[in-house]
Formats: sequence, C-alpha cells, structure tokens
Amino acid sequence: MAQKIKYRCEGCGYEADDYEGSGLFRQQIVSVSCADCHSVQHLVVGGIIGDVAPSFRSEVGRICLRCGSANIKKWDKQTCPKCGGRMTPTGEKEFWT
Repeated sequence: MAQKIKYRCEGCGYEADDYEGSGLFRQQIVSVSCADCHSVQHLVVGGIIGDVAPSFRSEVGRICLRCGSANIKKWDKQTCPKCGGRMTPTGEKEFWT
C-alpha cells in the first residue's frame, strides 16, 4: 500500500508530506531536506523510470527541485527544515500511485 502522510512542525507550523510504499510503476518517492532553501522536496527514485534513466535509480547526485542546490539529504521525518523544530504526523493520509 502506498500512502502520503502529512507532517507539521510543532514550532513554526511548516507542513510537508512524506510518501511511503511504491507507486504503480514500482517507483518510490524519497523526501529530501534542502539546507539552502529550507524545504522538503520529493524525488522520484527507481521503478521503470530508474530502469530507463540510470540517474533516477537513487537520490545520489540529485538536486533540490525548488532551488537547484546539491546540498540535500534524506529527510528524517522529525526535523523541520525551516526552524529545526519537531515535525509530527498530523494524522492526514492519502493513497498515491
């Protein structure tokens, strides 16, 4: 089952989604935190797309989709990229494909 889970910062109210599971084409969506624009962005990784385009097989060498920075790392789902506060799930979930 693939689902999208919403997180909210307890300090500043920043919201971000995280994607769990695999999509219709076996792809995963990896949430990364950008230290330059202080946001959570989502990278499509693997699946049929990764079979065709080797650069999409992992998040290595990828850039932030918002600002183009290479200063990204896998988001820990706990730390707010805006203020450094604590992120917690809101309870809102949706299916994704």
